[in-house]
Amino acid sequence: MIPTSNSSTLSSFSTAFVFSVLPQISTSPGFGLCFVLSNSTSPPGALASQYFGIFTNATSPTVAPLLAVEFDTGQNPEFNDPDGNHIGIDLNSIISAQTATAQYINSSNGSFVPLNMRTGQNVHAWIDFDGSNFEINVTVAPVGVSKPSRPTLNYKDPVIANYVASEMFVGFSASKTQWVEAQRILAWSFSDTGVLREINTTGLPEFFIESSSSSLSSGAIAGIVIGCVAFVIICGSGCYFVWRKKFREESEEEIEDWELEYWPHRFSYDELKQATNGFSNENLLGAGGFGRVFKATLPNTTEVAVKSVNHDSKQGLREFMAEIESMGRLQHKNLVQMRGWCRKGNELMLVYDYMPNGSLNRWIFDKPEKLLGWKQRLLVLADVAEGLNYLHHGWDQVVVHRDIKSSNILLDSEMRGRLGDFGLAKLYEHGQVPNTTRVVGTLGYLAPELATVAVPTASSDVYSFGVVVLEVVCGRRPLEMALEKEEEQVLIDWVRWLYGEGRLREAADARVREEYEGEEVEMMLKLGLACCHPDPSRRPTMKEVVAVLVGEEVGAASAELLNELARGGGSGSGSGREDSREEAPPV
Repeated sequence: MIPTSNSSTLSSFSTAFVFSVLPQISTSPGFGLCFVLSNSTSPPGALASQYFGIFTNATSPTVAPLLAVEFDTGQNPEFNDPDGNHIGIDLNSIISAQTATAQYINSSNGSFVPLNMRTGQNVHAWIDFDGSNFEINVTVAPVGVSKPSRPTLNYKDPVIANYVASEMFVGFSASKTQWVEAQRILAWSFSDTGVLREINTTGLPEFFIESSSSSLSSGAIAGIVIGCVAFVIICGSGCYFVWRKKFREESEEEIEDWELEYWPHRFSYDELKQATNGFSNENLLGAGGFGRVFKATLPNTTEVAVKSVNHDSKQGLREFMAEIESMGRLQHKNLVQMRGWCRKGNELMLVYDYMPNGSLNRWIFDKPEKLLGWKQRLLVLADVAEGLNYLHHGWDQVVVHRDIKSSNILLDSEMRGRLGDFGLAKLYEHGQVPNTTRVVGTLGYLAPELATVAVPTASSDVYSFGVVVLEVVCGRRPLEMALEKEEEQVLIDWVRWLYGEGRLREAADARVREEYEGEEVEMMLKLGLACCHPDPSRRPTMKEVVAVLVGEEVGAASAELLNELARGGGSGSGSGREDSREEAPPV
């Protein structure tokens, strides 16, 4: 539930369920049941009866990832229970951190109405866990009553973070001793993304305390028989319609066993089709080598981007999904976050956060309506550098992006940069070489060594990032094929030539000349050339690049790092220009 080590924000979720608690003898002590979040399915030292099968009787419990919402139908004074019909928040202890009597608010007059949870009646419960605010809201009402506007219990305390872990089991627990008490969960809905699906409470069975009389009236017997027949008919009809729907869609949206290994959230095809207005052209954001991208609006009004990816075989799709599942675990503020997936046949749809301001290249090239300013360009480059540094050094595996370019850098609502499009990305263990046999990427951004060895590494990513730095600072594309002078066709060669001539500042984008200082723009151009060094071993790492871009003072960048480009003769882009091999003056 804790997304990353770089964030203190907890994940959020909502759940709703219908439960029934019915004692065999109305006067016997009760226990109830609880909704549980635990990092173990068998908590150590767990006891039965009033301990719900998950807590110990320790007087001083330790901090551990175990959190429960109890629906207690018995009073235990030693646990500070207020009564025998209450709700409580339990933090790895049977003694609740906060309790409230079971009741719900009347929407007509605003008063609370008592709710007895121990009569066998069906109780509708809602739990909303707000991780960002460390808040839990619990609401109960009889089945048939809409969710009340005010919760029955509200608990808010940052200490909640101490009782959750990155991975938690979720479910229910209850126990009993010599007193028999039937605890039933009749329906359940859970969501940690998007809108919680409503529970259909019609047709649920109802349970009542047995009468002390040894015989039933004829009317009661007739009612039971009619109810059972009606229930069987409803269940049979429901099963038939579900079978028909599944049979129609089986060939298109069949769930393979291996798919259950991946991802906690799978969107249905119909859900994404509705969200994209039938994958209409009006919702089309763009198209790339791996498929088309659509804008989608989920039922809760959340905007996302849906990328459609085609695969030739289910085996290839399975391997690709294994890689995508690993990518889903990458979480950083400067990466476009993946939210889920959907599969229909051999077509895989990936759901990402929607970036309202599009890609970086739209704000620099092709006469944009609003040109991106100098300071904002520096912020975006620093953002992307931090995201790429996380891929290379911040995870247990090295992630080589392999297709870094300005069109794959997206801008969020605050105009901050995020690195996107992991369609070509590959993972490998630190210190190992990735297994690949073909060159992938975009012309103009490819490191020169990929023409011979075809083995992308973190260093080749650094080269591509250097190209992005140069095109953002210069306001020019890596390959300007429309230019008449051949020596100016390749951006890297042109900037390196100006550097050798001692005219490096002339390479900067003249449209923002009034916004930058000369030393600052020189530092950025030198950084771009250093990243594009022809020798991969002499390029800086992304850790070093981040140190330059987010340091206290721009001018404090390591001179030793940037001086590497002075001896980086040769065309980093492979253009073969002779004068680009001249030795540049010292930095």
